[in-house]
Amino acid sequence: MTDTEAAPSRAAWALQAPVLTEYYDTEWGMPVRDERGVFERLTLEAFQSGLSWLTILRKRENFRAAFQGFDLATIAEYSDADIERLLADEGIIRNRAKIEATISNAKAVLALNAAGESLSELVWSHTPALSPVPETDAEVPTTSPESEALAKALKKRGFRFVGPTTMYALMSAIGVVDVHLVSSHRRGCSGLWNIDGTPVKSSASV
Repeated sequence: MTDTEAAPSRAAWALQAPVLTEYYDTEWGMPVRDERGVFERLTLEAFQSGLSWLTILRKRENFRAAFQGFDLATIAEYSDADIERLLADEGIIRNRAKIEATISNAKAVLALNAAGESLSELVWSHTPALSPVPETDAEVPTTSPESEALAKALKKRGFRFVGPTTMYALMSAIGVVDVHLVSSHRRGCSGLWNIDGTPVKSSASV
């Protein structure tokens, strides 16, 4: 590192474990728009509710295996036997309510698709006009008017475990908003937001 190069600046949570640092540096805040990818993130954020993201991240591959790669059609057809299988799987979070919500949410996504809508489009339609510009971890929002509206829209369509805080975490994780600290080397990494929180005009319409 030269004298003119600054050390990477990260959120405090990203320094708690190497797997979190890697996630922060390579994935968090990068755009996710495919239906299965958004559903996976929504599911993991729901399982994270009341727990640490580190716990979920360490079990992520186990979740993918347990839920057949988050294939929507497969999960929507899960039976009571599948629920019992998941409750016996020590590799994931064995919470009946969250498992049942995942199945219900898969059905809700398929219902959206049948109506000519998509989960991805619905989530991204709640992109704000401006993104936050936090200078400290304490200034990073946990909810927003857009996350509250998204939570309401999803609940109206039958989704569960989609409260405003969980939805803001989802929006932050997939690039709908950029809540990296202004000083972070990852600020603006999505290509959708400028450092000052204004949208990048040349980006695809969201």
